[in-house]
Amino acid sequence: MADTPPRRPGPHEAHDTDLIVIGGGPAGCAAVRMAAGVGMRSVLIEPDALCRNLYRIPALNNVLGGHTSGPALADAITAEVRGTELCRPLLGRRVVELRGHDDHIAVTLDTGTRLTAPYTVVATGVGPLQPDAVPWITAPDGLTLPPLPQADPDHAEGRTLLVLGGDRPIGTFLRAHPATATRLLVAYPEADTYKTEEIRDDPRVTLLPVEHLTLYASEGGRVTADVRNRGGGQRTVTADVAHVSIGSAPTAPAGDLVRDADGYCPPGGQHPRIIVAGDLRSGRFQRIMTAMGSGSEAALRAYYAARGLSVGADPGALPTAPSGVRGVPAPGPCPRCAPAHAPAP
Repeated sequence: MADTPPRRPGPHEAHDTDLIVIGGGPAGCAAVRMAAGVGMRSVLIEPDALCRNLYRIPALNNVLGGHTSGPALADAITAEVRGTELCRPLLGRRVVELRGHDDHIAVTLDTGTRLTAPYTVVATGVGPLQPDAVPWITAPDGLTLPPLPQADPDHAEGRTLLVLGGDRPIGTFLRAHPATATRLLVAYPEADTYKTEEIRDDPRVTLLPVEHLTLYASEGGRVTADVRNRGGGQRTVTADVAHVSIGSAPTAPAGDLVRDADGYCPPGGQHPRIIVAGDLRSGRFQRIMTAMGSGSEAALRAYYAARGLSVGADPGALPTAPSGVRGVPAPGPCPRCAPAHAPAP
């Protein structure tokens, strides 16, 4: 999709850009590409590399475009973003505060720089949960374990890996390395039972349904854990190394984002100029395809809202103008009444 030439800002406009996108994963990158396609300038803020988490996914089987590995898809997305003239990437910068105002949003970076725009798309995604975040694990204070997708298959060869949690990246790891002779001891709570269905027939996997697990750091780098199963039985397991596959936690910037009880930021109820996209929306939509779709849609919502056009009344819909009450969308015209000549995405 070719970029539409940007409109010329009027003399009253003093913002740094048309759209600030926070987060450089699939959702954020899709947002800046869609924004460019309709002539919007954007600033993309990412504290790490673009699509950093995609580079840690060894195998893909559920995305369009023929990409079969995370790095291949990440390379393609990164190349498109870097070739987008209307997008200014700010890599290595973190948003420490996001504020919504009546006629603009403002973000403050870790450098102290303040940027403003009429709208923002927040697509900061999620990060891996650690043992201290769940009640069924007792672990040494401050212990941080690497997620399973970061395990080096060569280093895992011939070794036993203790995996805490039964989240879906286990299946991805096994499919990506079918010839790796490793043993996975997968300790998981009852809530993760349905997630283990795809791995239970792999001969490299030993499933350990647990009620509670106490993890110890042993000398020489090995790990030991006392496991109490759901029937009250006890056993001790030892492994060469431990990884987490517990799940993810939202990583949203401080400020005016509205969070639910789990820390996610549902699109409905946000400040009228703050649009949430990607994995940050909910734990139920953490897929690459849904992230890219929501990022694209978020940019279009900003585009139409800036022109006084309603896009419907779904939970992520933006009002045509701020209502003056944070989190309460103002009414807009019927979408069927939108001008027929509005640019198509």
